[in-house]
Amino acid sequence: MTVSEIAAGYAFDGPALDLGALLWDGSCHPDAPVRVPLATLNRHGLVAGATGTGKTKTLQLIAEQLSAQGVPVFLADIKGDVSGISTPGQDGGKVRARAAEVGQTWEAKGFPCEFYALGGTGPGIPVRATVTGFGPVLLSKVLQLNRTQEQSLGLIFHYADAKGLELVDLKDLRAVVAFLVSDTGKAELKGIGGLSTVTAGVILRAITALEQQGAGAFFGEPEFDTGELLRTADDGRGIVSVLELPAVQDRPQLFSTFLMWLLADLFHDLPEVGDPEKPKLVFFFDEAHLLFKDASKAFLESITQTVRLIRSKGVGVFFVTQTPKDVPADVLAQLGNRVQHALRAFTPDDAKALKATVRTFPNSPYDLEEVLTGLGTGEAVVTVLSETGAPTPVAATRMRAPESLMGPVAPDVLDAAVKASPLYGRYAQAVDRESAYEKLTAEQRAAEAAAEEAAARAAAGQEAAVPAGRPAGTASSGGTGARAPEEEPSLVEQVVGSGIFRSLARSVGTQLGREITRSLFGTARRRR
Repeated sequence: MTVSEIAAGYAFDGPALDLGALLWDGSCHPDAPVRVPLATLNRHGLVAGATGTGKTKTLQLIAEQLSAQGVPVFLADIKGDVSGISTPGQDGGKVRARAAEVGQTWEAKGFPCEFYALGGTGPGIPVRATVTGFGPVLLSKVLQLNRTQEQSLGLIFHYADAKGLELVDLKDLRAVVAFLVSDTGKAELKGIGGLSTVTAGVILRAITALEQQGAGAFFGEPEFDTGELLRTADDGRGIVSVLELPAVQDRPQLFSTFLMWLLADLFHDLPEVGDPEKPKLVFFFDEAHLLFKDASKAFLESITQTVRLIRSKGVGVFFVTQTPKDVPADVLAQLGNRVQHALRAFTPDDAKALKATVRTFPNSPYDLEEVLTGLGTGEAVVTVLSETGAPTPVAATRMRAPESLMGPVAPDVLDAAVKASPLYGRYAQAVDRESAYEKLTAEQRAAEAAAEEAAARAAAGQEAAVPAGRPAGTASSGGTGARAPEEEPSLVEQVVGSGIFRSLARSVGTQLGREITRSLFGTARRRR
């Protein structure tokens, strides 16, 4: 295969993004551009390569051109170095030299951006979701519940919805679960199936583990409208939504929780569009291995299904990671656009990963093992889907330089951009309105007050029933002291014998409730 034959494979009729220029026999050919059709970017993709080989810059390059074409972009910024896309790049000798090599007309540009953070855990507009909005099926997968436990969680959601107990955050869900295994709560579920104490314990422990991953801040109000990610700027360019995740590397479950909710919510809301002329939205998930680290089978199945189906909604997903083996095979099979930066083979495991990567490419005239270990920074092996859906020839490519700042913006600049956003006033301040936790707490306090009042009345009635100077329990006239048949039960007996009081005494479960019961039944411990 010759230079002209490879170049012909990237000569598309419709709009396309320019990735770089062909490398052949050690020379760069600016007259042989390597491109990717705009219409096939909803077919998903992979940007891979060893640390320091230029993956993030490739992500930035593609995002810039998508924005320029009017396509909104979502970037998950794990390392905190993508925020520079909002600011014009810095002109310099290296940039000019790279532009000349690949035939690029370079111009410093910034692109319209919004900056987000999960639940306010970083610099950005907080992104939150309610527990109800997340739903029992998705939450079950995140909590890694089995089928029976998932059905029980669905029952909990059903009960909360029927009783008007809004599940806004995790403390609401915990309160409802705890209530439904109390003596009072068990009766509520008799007609539709019960909730075992063991299952409730599993769910509560899973909620606690999720909170320890930092997900507690993600659940709450105001809930983020995922439609915000589909906006374009006044000049027609797509808005780049940058999710700042500087502290997520040690909390992968938080990242995967957010991804599952975001993609599921978009999939639910967006209409079917088939294969549009350009995508409605393109996602880039940097450090994608964090998504799949210790992932449950249910999560992997969910991601695979979502990636497979969301293409027809006009949404593309790109995973950015070190090697293709970081991505599960079923997901990797959905990624038609590939940009593979250099790999290193310093260890036997590295060599094995290199051979596995080579096998994922179509047949090519290159010795890919040699090429992939010899690529320089900002160079990659590329194959994409053509406008007909067929893979293009494998092309070693010298990538173009991004036109925005290749690095993070200053913290004060980022903070100013966040506060200047029209979305800041809508989402910045968390709202903790009355929901399930507050309602159940209020009912419990009312029950405690009722029990205390009943105990006080019972004690007053007992004192009144015993005349001064007469031992308690003696009859009012001579005889055996037994109550006359027609005599009414005392107030104490009426209160203690009532079903309401017994329910209150059981459900309150506080030290006060226990002491009231002990004193009425004569089992209170005497003080010495």
